[in-house]
Amino acid sequence: QVQLVESGGGLVQAGDSLRLSCAASGRTFSRCAMGWFRQAPGKEREFVGGINWSGGSTYYAASVKGRFTISRDNALNTVYLQMNSLEPEDTGVYYCAASTRWYQTPRSSDGMDYWGKGTLVSVSS
Repeated sequence: QVQLVESGGGLVQAGDSLRLSCAASGRTFSRCAMGWFRQAPGKEREFVGGINWSGGSTYYAASVKGRFTISRDNALNTVYLQMNSLEPEDTGVYYCAASTRWYQTPRSSDGMDYWGKGTLVSVSS
């Protein structure tokens, strides 16, 4: 089992930056690949980005590539999502998720085994 708790969400203006954190406990964090997802009001949950167990491989959705960066600190059991140049379209609840397929770099919700409860990000224009 892996327990995930997101933090760092809030209300910001367009163009601002925000860093989300996801603290993990339970199963050895370094044996998990991690992903970030988001769900805008009235829309389905979508993939934002993924990172493999070591942090050496990342993958991003086209909508955030170049603006968002995923990183992880295995010593702190934490994965981060640095969000720059935020746009109103980035508004939503952001979730982190863990996959026991630690050797892969997540590219979708397929294979994600554990989910956090989310943190709300609101970007005003």
